[in-house]
Amino acid sequence: MVSQFDMEPYKAPLLFLGVAGVVVPLFRRLRVSPVLGFLIAGMLIGPHVLGRLDALLPFQVPVLANTEAVAAIASFGVVFLMFNIGLELSLERLVLLRRFVFGLGALQVTVCGVALYLIARALGLAQPAAIVTGAALALSSTAIVVPVLAESRRLNTLTGRAIFSVLLFQDLLVAPLLFMVSMFGGQSGQASPLLTFAPALAAVAAIVGIGRLVLRPLFQLVAAAESTELFMAACLLVVISTAVAAAYSGLSMALGAFIAGLLLAETEFRRAIEIAIDPFKGLLLGLFFVSIGASLDPREVVAHPGATLGVAVLLTLVKAPLVAALARAFGLNWRKAREIGLLLGPGGEFAFVILTSAVATGILPPELGAELLIGVTLSMAMIPLFAALAARADTKMGPVATGPEPTELAPASRVIIVGFGRVGQVVAELLRIHKIDYLGVDDDARTASEARKRGEPVYWGDATNKDFLDRCGLANARALVATMHTPSAVDDVVKLARAARADLTIVARARDAAHARALYKLGATDAVPETTEASLQLSEAALVDIGVPTGLVIASIHEQRDIYRKTLIADENPAAAPRAFKGRRRKR
Repeated sequence: MVSQFDMEPYKAPLLFLGVAGVVVPLFRRLRVSPVLGFLIAGMLIGPHVLGRLDALLPFQVPVLANTEAVAAIASFGVVFLMFNIGLELSLERLVLLRRFVFGLGALQVTVCGVALYLIARALGLAQPAAIVTGAALALSSTAIVVPVLAESRRLNTLTGRAIFSVLLFQDLLVAPLLFMVSMFGGQSGQASPLLTFAPALAAVAAIVGIGRLVLRPLFQLVAAAESTELFMAACLLVVISTAVAAAYSGLSMALGAFIAGLLLAETEFRRAIEIAIDPFKGLLLGLFFVSIGASLDPREVVAHPGATLGVAVLLTLVKAPLVAALARAFGLNWRKAREIGLLLGPGGEFAFVILTSAVATGILPPELGAELLIGVTLSMAMIPLFAALAARADTKMGPVATGPEPTELAPASRVIIVGFGRVGQVVAELLRIHKIDYLGVDDDARTASEARKRGEPVYWGDATNKDFLDRCGLANARALVATMHTPSAVDDVVKLARAARADLTIVARARDAAHARALYKLGATDAVPETTEASLQLSEAALVDIGVPTGLVIASIHEQRDIYRKTLIADENPAAAPRAFKGRRRKR
């Protein structure tokens, strides 16, 4: 007899995959943010909507009932997001953004926290409860704001960097705020703040120290194995282990992963790691938003509209103008400042952590804590709409002359050299002589590592992967030079690059004339056959050595090269090329 199948463990994954595969594409077609789609879908399939209908229907429907179990996994969505941000930011850029991080970020938390504390005191909260409430509500949502900016391709703008800097400072404050909650709750005992923060500081030092020693050799070893599965496993190991180490020491998991991302941003494996973790980041972030939506109880909103809606509205009305004024004081124009205020005005996911801890320690009554959490959730659900309103207002108002943004915030326009062996290095040297920026790519870990040691901007990865080429800045590249020795790999890169950019200059290394002709058909701007170039260089050396003036030799070599190129583009018979050369010489 076959035992009865237990469906319970599979309900949550099936529901989430159904949401990701059906609901989100529908919202995309309706031009609604996927973040908002996940939030709404989570509310519908959660215990407070579909769960209540399940009791009234004659048949059983799948419901996302255990939101706490899902939230434990969904929290890794923020972890992977912060790791990816660390990869994109790098230590150098973090130093460049220190004015926004420790200036605007510190002022935002202080000013908003004090304002919300005063309001809480005016509403009758005790001082410890008012302090905790003000600090928790002063935080904003990294998990929603950053994807919304990334979706609209605004994360690398001055506005996006300023917003991220504030969010980063808020993440740094999570550990001190949790310590403050434990002190108010009478759980800190006799431990001094120094002893309390010692494990956290030690964890940061350990992550940085061990990371600098271990991460690059680890990925060199894994890359040498040429296994996509092993490389992905190594990426997951680094993200999860650093996050767990940080959490075990009292820091947020997201902060530990962010530090690991910063360390790997300086290595040659940065772009390949971004490609490996991107699917996990997207799915887990979607699950995070679904879990937030599932925790929203519309019945509580209807039962206590003044409290829940009042928290969401008051929170945004208080924070948004204050943040916008602070951004304006830091030199941003009013249009950017207004957008920053709208996106940072709502609450954030770390408010859940702080408020839940405050309820557990008795600082906040459970009823008030629940109302605050619902209000924060409602405000977070409005972020995609606020972003759309800000974008629409910008479109109606037209462009504003604000001067150029800082160069470190703008995407670079470089020449991409695919294949960094001897040929690629010669190309790079000539680009350096003419002061043209370039980015090198090679699928051999040793070649990429050696180039990195020389200080060259070279990354390890598979350039025949379109996502990888996009991560290398194909959209903004000035040109692409394919120098690989494998003809099929050159063909794939040329085909991908031309499909992505019709206006891109593509110069490719060809094995022979037939291969060059094929590359021209695939869209190469110039295809350089190895045999032809070798014969031209031999001819040049021979003519100079027998006494022909160098200027005449160089002119004739250029002429012959141009004739041969036109012959290949015209798809003529390769055997006719030498006759074309001879015919041109007779005319001269």
